[in-house]
Amino acid sequence: MSYSNKIALITGANKGIGFEIATKLGRKGIKVYIGARNADRGEAAAQKLRNEGIAAQFILVDLNNYDSIYSAAESIKLIDGRLDILVNNAGIIDPNDGIPSSTSINTVKNTFDTNFFGTLAVTQAMLPLLKDAPAARIVNISSGLGSITLNEDPDWAFAGTKLIGYNTSKAAINMLTVQLAWELKDTAIKVNAANPNFTDTDLVPGAVGGRPISEGAKTAISLALIGEDGPTGKFFEDFDTKEEVPW
Repeated sequence: MSYSNKIALITGANKGIGFEIATKLGRKGIKVYIGARNADRGEAAAQKLRNEGIAAQFILVDLNNYDSIYSAAESIKLIDGRLDILVNNAGIIDPNDGIPSSTSINTVKNTFDTNFFGTLAVTQAMLPLLKDAPAARIVNISSGLGSITLNEDPDWAFAGTKLIGYNTSKAAINMLTVQLAWELKDTAIKVNAANPNFTDTDLVPGAVGGRPISEGAKTAISLALIGEDGPTGKFFEDFDTKEEVPW
């Protein structure tokens, strides 16, 4: 399948999983917008991809600055007229996050501002461009920590990771995935969530033992490239084996 005429925006793409997604999509001939809130880092990441022969361009997307989101949508509209792939990858874990009884409301609010409200704002701003594409794809980077079913399971490997801000924000991303897929069910747009699982990135400084970034990005890449017979409104940990994550 040829992807050479497709346009993709990946938020938080100057490093980690986002950069890996941009790289792999770019190597398939897709023009990739490197969405980042830091201009120097974003431009450096885009230049690194251009050095590889990938059509890459930095675009300012700060999930806590809605003006930057709306400006990015206007720029993509002016330059390309549409968007074929949106990967909502940007997100944070606040170091002060923790159990419900002792985590400050401000910590939870700050987490939601980025992980949910910022992601929703990007999605709403880009949706008209996605609707102008023949068959767009939206991939939301979620987490197993956002699964209510897994959080309730005492035998789950990450049962002890109870971060009321982060986990709940990712549960909200899952709800966005389901509701948006339902809203767009009569279109050619497909919306899915991907669980990178515990991956070696700096999302959690000092954390060790995660899987390689290439593995963490794998399912999101597959979902960004699914055909017309692909799923929508689903939550996958490994798309190749069709391993779904329970809501």
